Amino acid sequence: MTKKILVPIAPGTEEMEAITIIDIMVRAGFNVTVASAAFDGALTMKASRGVTLTADCRLVDVADEEFDVIALPGGVGGAETFRDSTLLVEMVRQHQYDGKLVGAICAAPALVLQHHQLYPNALMTGHPSFQSHIPENRWRSKRVTIDINHNLITSQGPGTALEFAIEIIIALCGKEKAWQVAEPMITNPTLHYYKMGKYDE
Repeated sequence: MTKKILVPIAPGTEEMEAITIIDIMVRAGFNVTVASAAFDGALTMKASRGVTLTADCRLVDVADEEFDVIALPGGVGGAETFRDSTLLVEMVRQHQYDGKLVGAICAAPALVLQHHQLYPNALMTGHPSFQSHIPENRWRSKRVTIDINHNLITSQGPGTALEFAIEIIIALCGKEKAWQVAEPMITNPTLHYYKMGKYDE
């Protein structure tokens, strides 16, 4: 069955992170829904660096749908909107309760997950400028942090978005599937998802 991915966006979302997540999920053959969390219901919005992003629908339109992953891009403005969206927070909370995978990158781990204490015991990372928002005993200074016990994947910023997205594929479908996506993109051969490919020979 095709995996269903929800990628919320909002004014101020970090465009590299959002587009990378969306693109990699599409390359994996997943069904991706880009939903606007903008409070005015707008589908088209300016991202953090001025790039125009367009959502497929409003978040409220898919609130009752089930997804395999909710992946939250960062960008301070976007993450603040996510933080203040009661609907999105409750969707993430229900998703967590159901034991499904959640991903968050850049400002989102601190401003959304930690702010609402959604994962009070989980290990996580985020953009280094938000390290002070996350308790020291749970912070990990890694490009991507995977907390298997809490089914949570977090990452640090635009430059780690590709690795973050690939780790979501690994979590859903395994390393062989991740390799099928990574190989034609000529990604960094030192990344561990190459284990299934020729670099492991």
